[in-house]
Amino acid sequence: MHTNEMIEAVTALLKARSLDGWEVTAASSRLLSIEVKEQKVDTFKCSAPVGVSIRVLKNGGMGFSFSTSMDPADLARMVENALVGAETQTPDEHHAFPEPRPCPEIPGLYDEGLASVPEEEKVGRAMELERLVMAADPRVKRVRKCSFGESTVESRIVNSRGIDVTNRGTSVSASVSAIAEEDGQSQMGWDFDFANHFADLSVERLAARAAAKAVGLLGAAKIPTMRCPAVLDSYVATEILEVLASAFLSESVQKGKSLLAGKKGERIVSPFIRIRDDGILPGGMGTSPFDAEGVPKRNTVLVEDGVLLGYLYDTLRARKDGVESTGNAVRGGIKSPPHMGVSNLFIENGTVPFDDLMAGIGRGILLTDVMGMHTANPISGDFSVGAAGFLIEEGRVTAPVKGIAIAGNILELFRGVEGVGNDLRLYGTVGSPSLRIAALDVSGE
Repeated sequence: MHTNEMIEAVTALLKARSLDGWEVTAASSRLLSIEVKEQKVDTFKCSAPVGVSIRVLKNGGMGFSFSTSMDPADLARMVENALVGAETQTPDEHHAFPEPRPCPEIPGLYDEGLASVPEEEKVGRAMELERLVMAADPRVKRVRKCSFGESTVESRIVNSRGIDVTNRGTSVSASVSAIAEEDGQSQMGWDFDFANHFADLSVERLAARAAAKAVGLLGAAKIPTMRCPAVLDSYVATEILEVLASAFLSESVQKGKSLLAGKKGERIVSPFIRIRDDGILPGGMGTSPFDAEGVPKRNTVLVEDGVLLGYLYDTLRARKDGVESTGNAVRGGIKSPPHMGVSNLFIENGTVPFDDLMAGIGRGILLTDVMGMHTANPISGDFSVGAAGFLIEEGRVTAPVKGIAIAGNILELFRGVEGVGNDLRLYGTVGSPSLRIAALDVSGE
């Protein structure tokens, strides 16, 4: 059943009921995931899920239900379930569905040719990735996980206030873990790449990065504890920003669960830092013309010159604060209702080349990996995590370092930023360039 037929069948059922408002979302997708091991296909999964979900508003209560079956009896049951949900929920006067607004045109979201690329060619791309990693350096002895994935999604959202929007998108991704070994020591290097179009996915670049990471850490030694200047590469800076991400969501702020609550207009981080959430960024993983409620996505500057300008909103949270939604309703699939999330959240690119970030550091550390950053406390911003990287001596990277830990507070860490690299990279929907920190506590031996 096509998404349009699903929508028509369900809207007919909803219009027959006495409701204060309704919304129907239908989606059909095609997903493919391939893993190769030692030049053989290890797993090959293909699925084409379709589904429809609804939200209904009745006396201030918002009910949700979904169905992956298009049988009329199942659709009728879905409507009943959503109504029961609306009646049993605590009413909230701010529940509402958004009005239609023009959505931006974003070129390049759909690869017309993806469906006609033979599956052998996709398997071949994963095998080539494995081959390239193994050939990159004789010390790379194994490849742990080598995968290729793709998704094609078509979705349509219709609501009782006149929203009717459709979007088609494709995405392809690949990832690999290289294992390098030397003198009885082994190190792992992971990397991934993402693109909207099959032709834009570069396995060469990906293989080179993963192998370089694994080989670079060979011979890593421990160092004594020190407080020193530090450079965070884009990956580590992104991992830290990711903990802060939820603090920008108005839902966290309104529930008193954000360390940025009450700080609007204040300088929260270094004046060198600008942070934005850009839902219309070309090539971004979180890019689309509209959010999970059909509200246009936009480019929202959150922090300018270190000052917090505001927060991110969906319809419900925006009504509570008397502002406009920023188009930040997201959903994990048809089976879950919209919730708040970032689209493409990142620290803006700076102007300093990566090598220049280390200039003038007599003895410091370059961090290239952190372990367990998700254990940081998102409400206080405190963290204490394992890390690995390289020693910086006289402005140059010298020796790899392992078995260290870094501790501190996310906002204090970002307050100490004195240089921003020009190498912005998004890892999923969050990204950052490399950052130079004035001083960091590094625990070693």
